[in-house]
Amino acid sequence: MNDETHAFEAHDFFRSDRFVADPYPYFDHLRDVCPVTREPHQGIVMVTGYAEALAIYNDPAGFSSCMSTTGPFAGCPIPLEGRGNDDISALIEEYRDQTPFHDQLPTMDPPVHTAHRSLLMSLITPRRLKENEEFMWRLADQQIDTFIANGACEWMDAFAQPFAVLVVADLLGVPAADRIEFRKHLIRVEQESGGAVVGGTDGEVTHGPLEWLYGKFSTYIEERRLNPKDDVLTGLAQATFPDGSVPEPIEVARIAANVFAAGQETTVRLLSYAMQVLGDRPDIQRRLRDDRSLIPNFVEECLRMEGPVKGDFRLAKKPTTVGGVDIPAGSFLYIANSAANRDSRKFDDPGEFQLDRKNARLHLAFGAGRHACPGAPLARAETVVSLNRMFDRTSDIRISEAVHGPAGQRRYSYLPTFILRGLTHINLEFDPVEAG
Repeated sequence: MNDETHAFEAHDFFRSDRFVADPYPYFDHLRDVCPVTREPHQGIVMVTGYAEALAIYNDPAGFSSCMSTTGPFAGCPIPLEGRGNDDISALIEEYRDQTPFHDQLPTMDPPVHTAHRSLLMSLITPRRLKENEEFMWRLADQQIDTFIANGACEWMDAFAQPFAVLVVADLLGVPAADRIEFRKHLIRVEQESGGAVVGGTDGEVTHGPLEWLYGKFSTYIEERRLNPKDDVLTGLAQATFPDGSVPEPIEVARIAANVFAAGQETTVRLLSYAMQVLGDRPDIQRRLRDDRSLIPNFVEECLRMEGPVKGDFRLAKKPTTVGGVDIPAGSFLYIANSAANRDSRKFDDPGEFQLDRKNARLHLAFGAGRHACPGAPLARAETVVSLNRMFDRTSDIRISEAVHGPAGQRRYSYLPTFILRGLTHINLEFDPVEAG
């Protein structure tokens, strides 16, 4: 074993902060060894190849999402020992209600997942997204108005967090009178938790804001069923499962809460990285200002380079092979989206930010298959709108050297989690111009 290999294998990816700031050399090392390889500390199968990740995402019959957000780190109630040659599908169902976050959409498997995800079809429609985007343009200006005259801000606190919360509140039809309460509550939880609700290197797991959201949305659904209105919440309240059965209010509330929490989290991380690139790459910023049509592809390359979800887990239901590697039933696999998106077998020069990359949109930042993030169109639209309005309202955007250091010697801090990828804060300076 050479020194470089020893340096990678000496540290536990899931329990150490060693790879938090820059996990990519570690992922590259694993992929060089094998795109599907078992790490030595937790015995988890690390999937760092694009094709291999896609194969797993598209095989819900072979891999369960039952503990997708935590893996074994919140405790696994399923007795897996000695089951490597079995089909444990029924065993998973027997213990499912004892697994962490079992009530959330990301941990459900078909057919339950299919039925619950269908409830979103009454919500995330092209018409509703168009209406929501119109709201975004107004909101972006209102939020920028709160800090633009200062010529500087901490971007996440001043814009990304409040903007993302209010956009998803509008999408879900939260009454205008309640939106400030949502904003205050969720931003407070974000600040207190440091943004890491699950997947922290300290092993702590919490439902975070979800319990509060369950209560709020359950009340909305119950009220709208009794007194329907011409609004989004009534549409959600009247949605049924594909077989025509009516879900319990808490079942609808869980879907709405999951979209709310995940939607704002994804957007905040994407918006912060986009600004990091603009500040660190003035050449790219100039090109985007000169040609706004490049912004959508810029967003896709941001997602490929630094997607908000670093990775998540699957549990093998039966003995199988992935990428030619035997996977016993009961094996936990960590699908490293961040690694798959930098697989040189799929993307040329994967560590280089290429504004003109032709296949950038093929990234796995939002997962793939049945569990692909339903809020992906929302996050994309929010970022495109935000960048356009910031370009309209400024002539230049820079990274604060007082906070992050000079170009070439930046100091950035990242969420200490193996699930999420994102900055903890980013301070900007800018030259304001008159609103157009």
